[in-house]
Amino acid sequence: MKVLVLGGDGYLGWPQALYLSNRGFDVAVFDNLARRQFDLKHGFDSLLPIATLHQRIDRWRELTGKTIEHYHGDTRDYNALAHVLTEFQPDAIVHFAEQRSAPYSMIDREHALFSQENNVLGTLNLLYAMKEFTPDAHLVKLGTMGEYGTPNIEIEEGFIEIHHKGRSDKLPFPKQPGSFYHLSKVHDSNNILFCCKIWGLRATDLNQGIVYGAETLETDMDDLLATRFDYDQVYGTALNRFCVQAAYGFPLTIYGSGGQTRGYINVRDTVRCIELACLNPAKPGEFRVFNQITEWFSVADIANRVQKVAGEMGLTVDVDHLSNPRVESEEHFYSVKHTKLVELGLEPHLLDDDVIAGMIELAQHHRERIDPRLIKPTVNWRTHLNIVKEEPVFTTQVQ
Repeated sequence: MKVLVLGGDGYLGWPQALYLSNRGFDVAVFDNLARRQFDLKHGFDSLLPIATLHQRIDRWRELTGKTIEHYHGDTRDYNALAHVLTEFQPDAIVHFAEQRSAPYSMIDREHALFSQENNVLGTLNLLYAMKEFTPDAHLVKLGTMGEYGTPNIEIEEGFIEIHHKGRSDKLPFPKQPGSFYHLSKVHDSNNILFCCKIWGLRATDLNQGIVYGAETLETDMDDLLATRFDYDQVYGTALNRFCVQAAYGFPLTIYGSGGQTRGYINVRDTVRCIELACLNPAKPGEFRVFNQITEWFSVADIANRVQKVAGEMGLTVDVDHLSNPRVESEEHFYSVKHTKLVELGLEPHLLDDDVIAGMIELAQHHRERIDPRLIKPTVNWRTHLNIVKEEPVFTTQVQ
């Protein structure tokens, strides 16, 4: 099977490309390197040092004899998409090529516009290119559990049976996105559903939870194959941030009460889920949704577990509750149906103390690369004045 990974230089796209290549798929990656440009502009960096994409691909070929093709391009450039689809002719297109941070999208008007333009228009470009050049290809699109919000009912997998005034229908599950980023994902889902309906495209929308970890079988093979480990307040998730804070001796920063509950998934399971979706494609005209999580925790749960494991490692870790910069429910019901990927063969790697200890040890090993100025939140949902003196400055959108 030929698989094109859009965003194949990113945190998830790169280990995905390696994983599929290692299993005999014919893989190409397409990326405009925008995430690297953001780091260069604003002084951010991954905890793990990241080789260039060319170095990564060359090292993979040296180690395995397998070739990953590379196309440089932007999903907002229709001609670039037309070129890669025409030349590579993929059977499946794995779409990671989107601005992926909720805080980034809430910095100011420019960052909100970029998030919507890059994500929504880029995906719409892709749908048109698929219709024109690869109408039989299967789109595997990375969505987010954040599309659903935190409703006071169980979250179904994409659709819900509604009974209203004596009639019934199966409708898309109601969406309650919490940022301009999450809104862009909702728009994506609606556009993909529409294009499957009118053009007969086939698509799987993977509403993924928070991904943790940076190690897969393939990235562990060589330092040059490492993927990102973000811990900052724009791109880093709570678990990553807490593990880095524990290693550095910085208090664990909980936003608000810490009751915010979200779905989680190990990066090793993410790459497997994508493979399962590729091997079991949707039918022509079918738009299906899988909830790509394995378990869920509150922010306070995660902080308590990191504090406990760090203490067993001889580290003294305090906890600070900060005023919540986000607009979100801090205490709420949360229950998610997530059976479809398990039915296809997913065997989850669950979050345990050994995994947390491994992440703390990784942060300790790279302690000299930790920049504590990147941890404190400076992006506030309630105001566009998100520039804090002597903190990282966000004024220019990523091109």
